[in-house]
Amino acid sequence: MPTTSEEREIIRQILELTEQNTTHMLDDVMRNPVTKYTDPEQLRQEIDILFRNFPIVIAHASELANLGDFVTHDETGVPILATRSDDGVRAYLNVCRHRGARIEDEPCGHARRFTCPYHAWTYGLDGSLRGMPQPVGFDTVDRSERGLVELPAFERFGLIWVVPSPQDSELNPVDIDAWLAPMAEHLDGLDLANHVVFEKWSLHKDMSWRLALEGFHESYHFCSAHRDTACSNYLDNQSLWTNYEPHVRHSVPLPRTLELRDLPEDEWDYRTNFMTQNYLFPANFVQTMTDHVYVHTIIPTGQGTCVFQCMMLVPDDQTTEKANRYWQKNYDVVRVVFDEDFAIGEGIQKGFAAGANDDVVFGKYEIGLHYGQKAIDAALAGDIEVPRHG
Repeated sequence: MPTTSEEREIIRQILELTEQNTTHMLDDVMRNPVTKYTDPEQLRQEIDILFRNFPIVIAHASELANLGDFVTHDETGVPILATRSDDGVRAYLNVCRHRGARIEDEPCGHARRFTCPYHAWTYGLDGSLRGMPQPVGFDTVDRSERGLVELPAFERFGLIWVVPSPQDSELNPVDIDAWLAPMAEHLDGLDLANHVVFEKWSLHKDMSWRLALEGFHESYHFCSAHRDTACSNYLDNQSLWTNYEPHVRHSVPLPRTLELRDLPEDEWDYRTNFMTQNYLFPANFVQTMTDHVYVHTIIPTGQGTCVFQCMMLVPDDQTTEKANRYWQKNYDVVRVVFDEDFAIGEGIQKGFAAGANDDVVFGKYEIGLHYGQKAIDAALAGDIEVPRHG
């Protein structure tokens, strides 16, 4: 992918900062109350607002490649059934409109129609109620009003996005393109639609979803928490952040980035010299490595618990046996790195209960923490909403 003007500016700033023996910093530290991680009412608001009204990544487009392919998703607390119909990707509440039974139990698969296991009410891929046994008992029911409840669903940049609550899709539909516009240039350049899922996994952790989120917002911890794994791969504490309010681009330079100082700018290549952690508010990360991509979604599952969902995406033309051995090595390393982060995060969560701190402090160069926290606060206050058409 060609280096953009924004990426050249990121490189310029990194080279200037390292030459000055400093790093990207804000003017002051930020103190964040521990109650943001422990208060049940805080969590209730986060779930009701952030995880009901904002787009969440649930799958890669290759998982819904063909007509009738489907996936189910339950981690937000909302039972979601997403499929590919004649007119594109659609998502529904995975709930029968007869007596409320769960329609589809499999995590993924292929179907021509969806049939409730309780009384065999049947729905088309478009969500419409197509049939039922012994319909005479329901001859006064208007079938057009008993289709599956639809959720806003979108296929953008090779990913499947769902807003996990019914919305007014006809009068005031979600404008996903306006929502993702600040990150569109970078996401489009990744060409994720022409990637495939190498691995997909979920980890349930005893820590606030915010703690899991925060591990991707700063690189200050790399050379302590990841001393024997990730530390040597990146310049120590030399990140640069681009704030799109509420999305954030976190650029982490590799050591060889400094060699670009000796090259003309038109020969600079961003992708091969940076890891980029793209925060797509409220809970998604597209973590761009030099030759593959991780997509994370972090969701609260209870007070002080969360699930970390991750996909490792690799180019679909690089899946030979030799390539797969290389991808496997990368996967093995990242699992170790994530485990290092999560062990610390679970320890922090236990420490909160001890009452040692009333707040935590974000350093001047832990900039992503500042931006992320302010965005969450703004969304909970109603100051950040997903744009809508009309």
